[in-house]
Amino acid sequence: MSKLSLTAEENVRRWLSDPSVDEETKQELQQLREQPMELEDRFYKDLEFGTGGLRGVIGAGSNRMNRYTVGRATQGFARYILEQHGQAEGAPSVVIAHDSRHFSPEFALEAALVLAGNGITAKLFPSLRPTPQLSFSVRHLNATGGIVVTASHNPPEYNGYKVYNAEGGQLVPDQAEKVIAYIQEVDSFAAVKRLDRSEAEAKGLLVWLGEAEDEAFEDTVAATSVNRDLIASKLGKDFNIVFTPLHGTGNVPVRNVLKKVGFTNVHIVTEQEQPDAEFSTVKSPNPEEREAFTLAMKLGKEVQADILIGTDPDCDRMGAVVLNDEGEYEVLSGNQSGAIMIHYLLSQLQDKGKLPHNGAVIKTIVTSEMGAAIARHYGAEIFNTLTGFKYIGEKMTEFEQSGKYTYLFGYEESYGYLAGNYARDKDAVLASLLICEAGAYYKAQGKTLYAVLQELYEQFGYFREKLESRTLKGKDGLAQIQAKMTDWRENPPQAVAGARVTEVLDYSKGLNGLPRENVLKYMLEDGSWFCLRPSGTEPKIKVYFAVRGQSLQDAEERIAKLAAEVMARVDA
Repeated sequence: MSKLSLTAEENVRRWLSDPSVDEETKQELQQLREQPMELEDRFYKDLEFGTGGLRGVIGAGSNRMNRYTVGRATQGFARYILEQHGQAEGAPSVVIAHDSRHFSPEFALEAALVLAGNGITAKLFPSLRPTPQLSFSVRHLNATGGIVVTASHNPPEYNGYKVYNAEGGQLVPDQAEKVIAYIQEVDSFAAVKRLDRSEAEAKGLLVWLGEAEDEAFEDTVAATSVNRDLIASKLGKDFNIVFTPLHGTGNVPVRNVLKKVGFTNVHIVTEQEQPDAEFSTVKSPNPEEREAFTLAMKLGKEVQADILIGTDPDCDRMGAVVLNDEGEYEVLSGNQSGAIMIHYLLSQLQDKGKLPHNGAVIKTIVTSEMGAAIARHYGAEIFNTLTGFKYIGEKMTEFEQSGKYTYLFGYEESYGYLAGNYARDKDAVLASLLICEAGAYYKAQGKTLYAVLQELYEQFGYFREKLESRTLKGKDGLAQIQAKMTDWRENPPQAVAGARVTEVLDYSKGLNGLPRENVLKYMLEDGSWFCLRPSGTEPKIKVYFAVRGQSLQDAEERIAKLAAEVMARVDA
């Protein structure tokens, strides 16, 4: 007797009866009848769009990443693209890129062939490229949209699919809702229009991109340098860099851009240089985690590196490791790196008389206030968005269209940064350049980036942040996450860690003109705050903490106490 829910059973039957599903897949599903819990997890829902589009474990099933779910999603996106293109001149087009993960090339090609089947020109990179290059290329090629196949820094068994609008930004909720509605109307895989590769190429509906687009992207990123002449003439050769692409797409573009600007002393972690879908040298290909830098630290000590930089598989996140006062390597948080880059960029623009009077810095609601304090010091306006760089990109386009503000820098605590208007997504190629440029500039003054950070603490306050997350997989996990959010929403604490709760910000109500999102932020009377947010791309509930202390030790003690008390309730 089947133990599947009605939804799962219905989805399984739909797959088994669909003539477009291959026999091998159908046999796999029949065999899974002996594993009802696994089958339930694969079919209890359709893979959903979150903060990064589709993302899930690779395998057969409606709740998995496979060529059928990719094809169905692309059919829905194709309808959206045709609607958006309207009566514009020329044929609609979509740029497609992919990372180094399992089935990324196959999923990218599948998306291209479905677009071609709908009369949309697919402009496809033939091998792995960074996500920010996809964003740039959509704009550079005046495309109608974009797709990138990636699961960012998720474990090897995952892959994903992100869609972009004509501005080069990830779809924001009102746009994504239209795509989702169109996807849901694709009631069988037989309804997915698709050409084979030879026909798509013959009709000019599958176009392959190459070196010209690579050069355009790298030249544009290099042009964001604010001290290029200084780096090229002197500082670049004296600054010692170790770089690891963590088996992903950053290897070539990061090295090329550093070289273009004048950094000649760059050492690559050879064990992590080449693409590897298993990410076999790390537990997780995530530059937010110290373990990912183990091999980089070993090489750094051998070559006496000034800085270690690492990029995630799709090269939209950058982590930096710097020397502390004891000469040991210390991993900077995303908030710390962001503060350093804001200070360096804005101070240099000011010194050169190029700082605009209407400059703007954009951050997310869970990002530290330290960067905001620094930006205000230089006269910049601060804008807060929901989590997800798509919202920062949306704000950038708003500035570009209105002319009211000049975008300077955007960032989020999860290691995503962008300076310059050339893209609408975070760019680890740019971040690698900017943090190295800052390091070289301050080294010439006899300072490490760690020392610069301490100076910023002394000037702007001892800010400290922390992130905790709990993974709760499957259907039951999703229910647990929702139950926890409901509990905190309906039973807010009156005080936490000895400080009274002065305000509860429930972003599901659409605060401050922002879209509605299931996020709760608690403001405390001592200036601290914490925030609960279910991840949009992983089966996690994330809890963010931030304090401002009288000293670093005071800040550390405050945040430890705050986190311990909140997480005790989250884990209860």
